[in-house]
Amino acid sequence: MQQSLGQIALVVREYDEAIDFYVGKLGFTLVEDTCIPEQDKRWVIVAPPGSAETRLLLARATSEEQASRIGNQTGGRVFLFLVTDDFWRDFRDYKAKGIVFVREPKEGSYGTVAVFEDLYGNLWDLLQPRI
Repeated sequence: MQQSLGQIALVVREYDEAIDFYVGKLGFTLVEDTCIPEQDKRWVIVAPPGSAETRLLLARATSEEQASRIGNQTGGRVFLFLVTDDFWRDFRDYKAKGIVFVREPKEGSYGTVAVFEDLYGNLWDLLQPRI
């Protein structure tokens, strides 16, 4: 048997502001943006450059309960791990684009990591694993 994670739903306030952040600031690729009028939603998928499997489904909150989770889908823990082949390149690029890092870079036995916030406050690890 072979399985993989295809998409991870990320609850967002509005599609276009989320696309602007993930594509415009983080450099992700807009894989799909399909309007589904009968459900009053869009099917929006973004992915980091070079990503072969896992992608983010930007899911607009449609209820107060869903909206209450925007920016805190994991109760304050790091939610997503963006693995890179060049930590310092991406760290400098993101800082130049105004990405807020809440934990500065550190070296660990596993690699180099820093924690940043997305536009809603979700925490991400930027990680270059040791080879």
